[in-house]
Amino acid sequence: MRGDYDLAVVGAGIVGLAHASAAVRRGLRVVVIERSTAITGSTVRNFGHIGTGMHVGAAREYADRARELWIDLAAEAGFWLRDGGALLVARAEDELAVLEESGVGTLLTAAQIDAPVVGAVGGLRSELDLQVDPREAGPAIARHLEQRGVEFRWRTSALGVESGVVHTSRGSVRAEAVVVATNFDVDQLYPELAEKHGVLRCALDMLLADGVGLGIPLLTGSSMLRYSAFASTEAAVGMRARYEREHPEFLERDINQMYTERPDGTLVVGDTHFRGTAVSPFQDEQSFAVLERITAELFGRPVRVRERWQGVYASAPEDFLIEAPADGVRVVAVTAGIGMTTGLGLGDSVVTELFGNPGGTS
Repeated sequence: MRGDYDLAVVGAGIVGLAHASAAVRRGLRVVVIERSTAITGSTVRNFGHIGTGMHVGAAREYADRARELWIDLAAEAGFWLRDGGALLVARAEDELAVLEESGVGTLLTAAQIDAPVVGAVGGLRSELDLQVDPREAGPAIARHLEQRGVEFRWRTSALGVESGVVHTSRGSVRAEAVVVATNFDVDQLYPELAEKHGVLRCALDMLLADGVGLGIPLLTGSSMLRYSAFASTEAAVGMRARYEREHPEFLERDINQMYTERPDGTLVVGDTHFRGTAVSPFQDEQSFAVLERITAELFGRPVRVRERWQGVYASAPEDFLIEAPADGVRVVAVTAGIGMTTGLGLGDSVVTELFGNPGGTS
C-alpha cells in the first residue's frame, strides 16, 4: 500500500539532508523527522572544509559526486561557497615527501606558499576542495528543501522503524522507504548495528579565533596522518614515527591541526579527538591550551579566542555504515568525520539504489 510519503528521513544533519535533497531531485514526496528544533549537531560544528582531493576509494567516489552537488546547492539555496581548493603546508622534509608521494595536487615550493605560516618548506594545493560556512550551509539547505516541498517535523523523535513506517513521538509516519541518518546516535535505534560496525562517539575540542588572513582551508602534517590520500603513502610511516618522538601530544590527543576562515574573517581552529560509547561533557582545558599554542607557533602571533565548543561525530573502523535492516529501510552514517565531504554523494547513491536515477532511469 502506498504510504503518505515516498521517503521518510530520520535526522536533519548533512547526511539526512543529502537523502532528502536527492529524493526531491527525483520528484519524490519527502518528510524529514528531527528530534531537535534546529540543526545543532556535527553539521554546524565542523570546519566547513569539503576535502574532495584528500581521499581514495569509496570516500573519493562519494566526495567527487558531493562536490558537484555542493556547487549546485549553493547556487540554488543561496549560501556562501568558496571553490578555491585547499593548502597543505609541509614544515618538515618527511611531510613534503608525503605530499610528493600522494600525487593528488600541485606541489608548491616554500616561496609559493601564500599563507601567513612560519617554517614552511613546501606544500601542496588540493585544487578540488571546497569550503562553506558550516553554521550557514546546513540550515540554508533545510530552508531550500522546505521551499521545494519537503516537510520537516521538528521536535519529533523517532521511536522505532519498520518497513513502510516510522513510529514517532507524534504518531506514525508511513513512507515507501525510510532512511535513518542519526549519525553517532545510530545506537539509539539500532544498537546491534552500532556494535557490529564498532561505532563510537568521537568528541572534538574546537575554537573560534580572530582571523589571520587565510584565503583557503589550511591543513598541516597532522592532517596528512588522517586523510587517506596521504596516510596511505609509504612516507607517512616515517612521518608518524617522527611525530611519536617529537610531538607525542599530537598523537595522544589525536590532533588534526587545520584551519578555515569563515566569511566574517573569524578562524576555525582544531581539533582534538577522543572516542568512547559516551562523551564526557567536561572538556579538558589543556586540550585548548595545546591548540592555542600550536596555532600561535604556526602563524607567529598570539591567538585571541572568541568561542570554544565540543563537536561530536560517529567514528568506526570503516568510513561508512550502510545497512538494510528491513525491506525499504536503510541505516546510513558517515563514520570517519568526513560527512561534509562525502555526505551529499553518499545520500545520492543510497537514494539511487532505492528509487533509481532522476528521470526514472536505473
